Amino acid sequence: MTAEMTVLKNGMRVVTDTMNELDTVSLGVWVGVGSMFEPAEINGISHLLEHMVFKGTTTRSARQIAEEIENVGGYINACTSRETTSFYIKVLKEDTALAVDILADMLRRSTFDPEEFGREKTVVLQEISQSIDTPDDIVFDYFQACAFPDQPVGRPVLGSVETVTGVDRETLDSYLKTNYTPKRMVAAASGKINHADFVRLVERAFGDLTDKRGFDAPAAVYAGGEHREVKALEQVNLVLGFPGVSVTGDDYYTAHVLSTILGGGMSSRLFQEIREKRGLVYSVYSFNAAATNGGLFGIYAGTGEEEAAELMPAVCDEILKVRESVTEDEFLRAKAQLKAGVLMALEHPTARSEQNAGHLLTFGRLLSKEEILQKIADTTMDGVVSLANKIFTQKPTLAGLGPVKRVMDYDKVVERLK
Repeated sequence: MTAEMTVLKNGMRVVTDTMNELDTVSLGVWVGVGSMFEPAEINGISHLLEHMVFKGTTTRSARQIAEEIENVGGYINACTSRETTSFYIKVLKEDTALAVDILADMLRRSTFDPEEFGREKTVVLQEISQSIDTPDDIVFDYFQACAFPDQPVGRPVLGSVETVTGVDRETLDSYLKTNYTPKRMVAAASGKINHADFVRLVERAFGDLTDKRGFDAPAAVYAGGEHREVKALEQVNLVLGFPGVSVTGDDYYTAHVLSTILGGGMSSRLFQEIREKRGLVYSVYSFNAAATNGGLFGIYAGTGEEEAAELMPAVCDEILKVRESVTEDEFLRAKAQLKAGVLMALEHPTARSEQNAGHLLTFGRLLSKEEILQKIADTTMDGVVSLANKIFTQKPTLAGLGPVKRVMDYDKVVERLK
């Protein structure tokens, strides 16, 4: 890696990762604030703000923002998660200054025009409705809410119809000015980029931004339990999960190895047993959703109403087996998959920018490729089994949506996992 980092006088961090073989630059601004930072009454405001900064500034209309990027063949988008909000652009190297100027315009001079605000609220409400109508999407919101009830981390990133409807322009503007502060912001670029030149562009665009104390994300308190909803669907959508590890914890990479062995690909235990051998599902996988203040380790499966009765006992049995042992072959295969994933991601400039910004927001420093690969190499078979016993002996969370009447009762799941 050829990453360089500079801290501006106001605390904003600027990082570049030069890839001279390219003719393009992938750049953006990552902000360390997302739905985890939102008070209950304005849940969804981070995502609404992400939409609204595209809707016009003091110098550009919404159409001009889109046209100026696309006139040079560029691409612009944004994303909101529980911990971050990101705005990113990909352009030819000669259009880097334009991209930085447009990002600064959007994040610093958005007008939140009343007509645009009303229209975009409707768009977001449609997005919420679409999510509710997508069972293999909304079941994860039910899972998160059940794991962390009545907490910001347990609320949906999109918010609810009620909370989004209740946000006014003044609240949105205040949220932006309070939380989009330099010490929470990282400007990152990868590709055909010169570090000093990029620092000068960011300094000119954001250097006079002053710092404020924004909202803090409260500590997450895991509860667990069950959310089961009968709905007329073709499939039963199930998520079974447990308290996981922190992204900053010593077990972070061990948890990834565990997830890969259990349900991380076509050779994983869940795929081989649940799909290939028993034919119960089309989709089954595990995931390690780590965050800075904790996380969740989960398993998703979608199955038919008739197969639902057999599914959960089979999943529980695989959990019990991985608590007993892992084989050397699957352990080495999982480590190879993780190593390849790290190295393959470095081939993509957008992924590099996202990774570098994420490291700075999470760890306050850049992690080298060599450091990450060493952490993967340092994982052990005993460590995987030990972590499996640590995770899977805790109180589970079970979310089910669809024709769920045949799904094993929650209390029986708890008993079977003992």
